[in-house]
Amino acid sequence: MNIVTLLPFIVLIGAVFLMTRSAKNKQRQAAQMRDQMHPGTGVRTIGGMYATVKEVNDDTVLLEVAPGVHAIYAKNAIGAVLEDAEYNRIVHGIDPESETPVVPDDASSLTEADAEAPADKKIDLGKGEAAEAEKAAEPESADKAAEPQAKDVKDAKGAERDGKDGDTDAK
Repeated sequence: MNIVTLLPFIVLIGAVFLMTRSAKNKQRQAAQMRDQMHPGTGVRTIGGMYATVKEVNDDTVLLEVAPGVHAIYAKNAIGAVLEDAEYNRIVHGIDPESETPVVPDDASSLTEADAEAPADKKIDLGKGEAAEAEKAAEPESADKAAEPQAKDVKDAKGAERDGKDGDTDAK
């Protein structure tokens, strides 16, 4: 036989070997992790439930899922054995002393200039005196502006009747 015809079979056998080897490594690591369980250890099940180990048997584990509530699980149902600090952080919300800065929910505490400005002071948007002058002159100019608008309305109605407004249907 020619080596070229055997090459696909050799590659296929090699791929199968590598896949089974990695699967065996994962099984071995999972078994080691489950062997680390002892009473008092925090665990996460494959379903995502956090519990404390109370008793370890050959194939089963007795877990305390809530204070006074115990359940029996298969050892294979344990997804992860957690360190005490991580378990307390997730389940009880107890953060170990860390040096990470606390980030505020909003940016108001990050700006010092706004903190110094008094809250009672209104911001002038430039409409002070100019707006008052326009309001005083408005009644006189409103009468003059009303007359041309009425004339424009009449012109628009007349254009509609003539059909010269540009909205005629094409035939």
